[in-house]
Amino acid sequence: MKKLDKRWTIRLGALALSAVLLGTGAALAEGGDQNDPLVTLSYLNQTAMPQIVKQVEEKTAARQKELEQTFASLISQYQQQAGNSGSVSSAGYTLVSLNDGQVMGLGVGCEVLLRVGGVTVQADSSPALIDLTSGGTVIAGTALTKNHLYMATIADRTLTASGAVRLLVRGSYSVMQTG
Repeated sequence: MKKLDKRWTIRLGALALSAVLLGTGAALAEGGDQNDPLVTLSYLNQTAMPQIVKQVEEKTAARQKELEQTFASLISQYQQQAGNSGSVSSAGYTLVSLNDGQVMGLGVGCEVLLRVGGVTVQADSSPALIDLTSGGTVIAGTALTKNHLYMATIADRTLTASGAVRLLVRGSYSVMQTG
């Protein structure tokens, strides 16, 4: 009988220990709401992260709108300044039309390709322009050859149009208005 009582005591103790462990596990699994200091993965995934993502998206959208307004304002100012001075700078080639007697100033590094009409280059020093097509130089007072690519490597180079002229231009240039 004592053996039987001992077995029951061991079984009852094991059962009590299992119940305590299961109860503790269940309590830990249920914890983690906003009032409980224990943070669980489900709280992070279902509550905290969506709130953080929402705040970040709102701030990003507000900043994007602010930057778009600033960018639009800067573009407007640039276009206004370019329209007033007749000065332009382009990464690609731009088609420029000149009338008889109109003068175009070339910035350093500006490339010009004469397509229609005639132009004469003016400069205070030599070379006036570099002829990239032939590899030679052009002196002041010389007419440019059609379909040759020229580059201004020194400041204060100008082209004067003879009749209606069309040029492909890349780089900074300015067109002086004729009176």
